Amino acid sequence: MLHQMKRLRIPGWFGRSERQKMMDEHIARSGTAYFGFREMARAEKNKAVQAHFNRVAAKYDFMNSLLSFGIHHFWKRKAVRILDLRPGQQVLDVCGGTGDLSVYAARRIGPDGDVFVYDMNRRMMEAGRSRPGNRHYRRQLHYVQGDAERLCFADNRFEAAMVGFGIRNLTHLKKGFSEMYRVLKPGGKVMCLEFSRPVNPLFRALYDGYSFYFMPLLGSLLAGSGNSYSCLSETIRMFATPDELKAILGAVGFESVSYKRLTNGIAAIHLGRKPFSFPAEPSKDKA
Repeated sequence: MLHQMKRLRIPGWFGRSERQKMMDEHIARSGTAYFGFREMARAEKNKAVQAHFNRVAAKYDFMNSLLSFGIHHFWKRKAVRILDLRPGQQVLDVCGGTGDLSVYAARRIGPDGDVFVYDMNRRMMEAGRSRPGNRHYRRQLHYVQGDAERLCFADNRFEAAMVGFGIRNLTHLKKGFSEMYRVLKPGGKVMCLEFSRPVNPLFRALYDGYSFYFMPLLGSLLAGSGNSYSCLSETIRMFATPDELKAILGAVGFESVSYKRLTNGIAAIHLGRKPFSFPAEPSKDKA
């Protein structure tokens, strides 16, 4: 492992043309998708993502806290706070995994509200369900296994939908956001917390070294899968910038879309709202 690290060359951050390979339009034209730097038939991506999280599920929470020095908890609390949830609301946590965001949401909506932890990976949800923090909210947390690109809920069902560090793993990004738009009530809010490119060049260089040297090493030693943590860094470099993601949310139909960078841009919180009403169709002149 150490010998491989000595030969490792840290990849640069990709330009817009490379990032477009993650977009729905390119995937539809090419029939291929990326998971990290691996190109594959688009039908195979779900299998690759499933295998990835099967490998890391048992130690996912421990590794997240270790590798982020605990900062990810601050990011998630802030992201849920920005949603401004109210008691009794219905909330959907897409790609909810072990349920960190769901627990923070459950605290805000109280015993009369519900949070649905929605994820394709059963092992991740089972790892979260067994945590003491999740068990404390067992009456409010509901676990549903399913595909984020085909949500199993009716239209106009939720007051809020959120996704934390999971949207970049979908094969069709816009389709995932469109499904969240569909199940939100008019006026409902969407929140997306995702990794991004650090702003300061010096900080970015340190972050790059940490991402491609130490994260895979610790992943190999402590979680038994260095490749899984290399893949994490790769997916971040392939993903949309905050401005590009803001444009995607707007194109899907969300209004008042904004974002806030966190920790020099390592992560960003995006917030949008489903319109309360839809524009009337233009009247047609009578012949």
